[in-house]
Formats: sequence, C-alpha cells, structure tokens
Amino acid sequence: MNKRQLLRATALAASTLLLAGTASAQDFPPKKPVTLVVGFAAGGAADAAARLIAKKLGENIGQSVVVDNKGGAGGNIAHQFVANAPADGSVLLLGSVGPLTIAPHLMKVAYDPFKDLAAVSGGVNFPNVLVVHKGAGVKTLAEFVQLSKKKPGSVDFASTGAGSASHLAGELFNQRAGIDMTHVPYKGGAPALQDLLGERVTSYFAAPPTALPHVETGKLIPLATTGLTRPAYLPNIPTVAESGFPGFEALNWYAFVAPGKTPVALLERWNQEIVKVLNDAGVKEALNKHGLTPQPTTRAELTAFMKKESTQWATIIKERKLTAD
Repeated sequence: MNKRQLLRATALAASTLLLAGTASAQDFPPKKPVTLVVGFAAGGAADAAARLIAKKLGENIGQSVVVDNKGGAGGNIAHQFVANAPADGSVLLLGSVGPLTIAPHLMKVAYDPFKDLAAVSGGVNFPNVLVVHKGAGVKTLAEFVQLSKKKPGSVDFASTGAGSASHLAGELFNQRAGIDMTHVPYKGGAPALQDLLGERVTSYFAAPPTALPHVETGKLIPLATTGLTRPAYLPNIPTVAESGFPGFEALNWYAFVAPGKTPVALLERWNQEIVKVLNDAGVKEALNKHGLTPQPTTRAELTAFMKKESTQWATIIKERKLTAD
C-alpha cells in the first residue's frame, strides 16, 4: 500500500468511526422501556410532578415513560437503586434535596451523589408549609411555639424520612425557636399526611400539593411557609421568616439525575427533552396549580446548585449536631 492509499484508508476509517459515533449518539430514545424513578410513595409532591412531566416527556419522544415509585429511607432507596441501574439512558430519577444534598452528611449512604449519579436538569422547587391538624388547638406560629414550650417533647412533626427536606426544616425550626419537637419519619408525603389528618402526629412541614386541598376544606391549619417570600397560592399565610424568625429558609426541590456512567451524549439529549417539557406552557400551568415552580437548568448549573446546597446543609447538620433517627 503506497502513501496515497494509506491516507485514503485512514480517512475512510476515521469517517466510519465518526458516523458510527454519531449514530450511537442519536440512538435516542433508548430501544427499551424508559423508567422515571421517584423516591417517595404515590400521592405526594414528587409523584405529582413526576407523572405530569413523564406524560409530556413520553408524548414528545414517542415512547412511554413509566413512573416507578420506590419509597423508603427518605428517598435514599430510590437513589441507590438508580446509582446501580443500567447506564444506557433508559433510567432517570427525579432526585430530591434530601438524598442528594442532606442525607450523605447525616448518615452512611451507599452512593455518592456526585459520582454515582449524573446531573441532567433541574426539575421543580417549592417552599414547604407548616400545617397542624384542627385538634392541635393552634392557629398561628406563635401559638404553636407556645404549645411546644409548654409541653416539651409532646409536640411532634412528620417528615418524608430522615434526611429529607421536611425533616431538616423541622430540625432547623427546633433550633431557631428553641423548642424540642419530636421527629416522626414516614416513607413519603402521602402516609405522613394520612397520619396528620388522623391526628396521630401534630404537625408536618408539608409540600403544597399534598396539603392545600385539606387546607381548603379546613381539615388542616396552615401556620407558615418556609420560603423567604409568600407563594402566590398562599398569599395570606405568613412565612416563618416574617413571623419572628428572620432569614429562615428551607426550600424543597427535585431534580433529574441518571446513573453516573450514562454517556454524556445521552445525558445531553435527556437535558434537552426535559428542559423542553418544563418550558411547555401547559406543563408549567399544571405544575403551578400544584404549587410547584419549574426549574429547568443546564447540567452544569444543576451540578453547581447541588454542590452549593450540599455545603449549606452539611454546615447546618454539623452545627446542630444532627444524626439520623
């Protein structure tokens, strides 16, 4: 083979590899069923968001996206499951603030959020709302604090699991208010809400989608929200910050991640599809009705956001000397 023939052969091989790589990158959606894992029981905020987004996502890619609820351990079970799932683009996780940025500092978990999981896009965020059942006999945050101080340890609060956003919101309020509420963890928002309605637990830093219907019927009393500003859907409910605890903020958020070894090309394609869905007018309206604010991001923006949140909660956990229940 002369020099000219060698150059032609090399160019042909390079072109073949390039075309093969392009074809592989465009092999989307995956040729197997797509699963969107949720770390909490059906009926909660994460489940509501996941089903709304999965439906539109499936319509856009021409393939069903099945929601798989794997509740337990504050969402950690689902995150561990996805960390070990096939990294072929067929599995996504609607990850949450707890397992991604809180739990790793609070307990031993079998995954590294920044190595075993790969950022895809932000999802939704919202403040929690502190609600109590009617039998608690309080209507304001000040009365709730007085009740907690009057009977130390007798007032409890539900959460979606140790290390979840609702858990840390309660512990942070314990510290800021100088009270001693007892933490009662559940496998998700739905079972926590069920026990609150049954008056088996006093309070719950709940997600708006699960609490608002019962607030409207008068079964639950809203005391305060955990953002720095009042959400539009609860304009008459004060924030914790404006109720005597300046600067108090404990937002809840969900974001899309995938198994850590998923090819970058597939991660980028999923980012494009998810951002498209979150920017869809119909989806945004539906999410807003549930009290959820869409938060589409680039992959790099989500990674930076997660690192910032992780650092913040690590500091709080250390300062408060918190441990897993």
